[in-house]
Amino acid sequence: MNADAKALAASFDLEKLTPEFYDNPYPTYRALRENEPVKRLRNGTVFLTRYDDLVTTYKNTKSFSSDKKREFAPKYGDTPLYEHHTTSLVFNDPPAHTRVRRLIMGALSPRAIAGMEGDLIKLVDGLLNAIAAKGACELIEDFAASIPIEVIGNLLDVPHDERRPLRDWSLAILGALEPVVSPEAATRGNKAVTDFLAYLETLVARRRARPGNPDRDVLTRLIQGEENGERLTEKELLHNCIFLLNAGHETTTNLIGNGLVALDRNPDQKQRLIDHPDLIKTAVEEMLRYESSNQLGNRMTTEKIELGGVMLEAGTSVTLCIGAANRDPAQFADPERFDIGRTPNRHLAFATGAHQCAGMALARLEGAVAISRFLARFPNYAVSGAPVRGGRVRFRGFLSVPCALR
Repeated sequence: MNADAKALAASFDLEKLTPEFYDNPYPTYRALRENEPVKRLRNGTVFLTRYDDLVTTYKNTKSFSSDKKREFAPKYGDTPLYEHHTTSLVFNDPPAHTRVRRLIMGALSPRAIAGMEGDLIKLVDGLLNAIAAKGACELIEDFAASIPIEVIGNLLDVPHDERRPLRDWSLAILGALEPVVSPEAATRGNKAVTDFLAYLETLVARRRARPGNPDRDVLTRLIQGEENGERLTEKELLHNCIFLLNAGHETTTNLIGNGLVALDRNPDQKQRLIDHPDLIKTAVEEMLRYESSNQLGNRMTTEKIELGGVMLEAGTSVTLCIGAANRDPAQFADPERFDIGRTPNRHLAFATGAHQCAGMALARLEGAVAISRFLARFPNYAVSGAPVRGGRVRFRGFLSVPCALR
């Protein structure tokens, strides 16, 4: 047993992370997976790093709850952030989760998503034209971050001249989900929820007065509900509109940014994708596995239960490390290697079970169109300076990536 790895696992504290960890968490994840895969942290929570333990937790919704009221009450207090994060789809259990998910999935049907491809291609090509005119680009601001905001804006039919605040609101709200939240981050997050709700109240009122086409306009579909009379309450409607933006924004931005950087750092795989563009679907899956946009999930035990040979008491907060599970050699051959043709690739970037990401088909489409068309337009692109990481542990991506087009 490697003494250094054992010491690294023993000293791991999710609330006291080093700059080296934010730059590259995978050596730490490997040390934990090999030495303390069910790691008890100083704050009483448990940190999971093995693939099989995550799958067990995801699929046992009876013993591992997604309801965050108990966990978030001391974290946020009686604030807009608490109301938002305990109302949105991802942080609820069945039957509330099932009802809300069914309505959202109805609005994100395969037919609806297939109908978005033409507009998505036009959006991406327009961004590529603007980048070509400049002769260089900042991968995140000029490209990766611009795509999901426009896609979700189109889904909710937000007028183009009203979309400017959406990204900042999303980043502020998601930033407050980090393991440690500073008072400044909490203040930004609460203001973002308040401002976003105020805007959505106006948008929903306008849409009620003038409904859109429910086959294309997700907001109209959510307002109208199902034919059997199933509808969201006003509170559920507003907070799950925020959830749709947040869930589809930063994670998809990270997928595109992480993917293009991974190709740059693995020139053999970049050339392979240039030579075989039909590999784009498996390439996107590998990007999701290799640098998972969302690295952490959370559950709380509802009863005493054994997991991975460790007995957990009821009320134990459990952190699921997706980034570690997606590099578990028990599931993935040579997991540290970036392989755009990897198959099978049963990664957990979208979770699994009842809470599997409702928008994963849309994220896959955005990633495939964005990355394939960027590579076809600029096959000789290269990262031209030091990329700046986002400084988060839950969401892994870049704040900026300078790029030369050559």
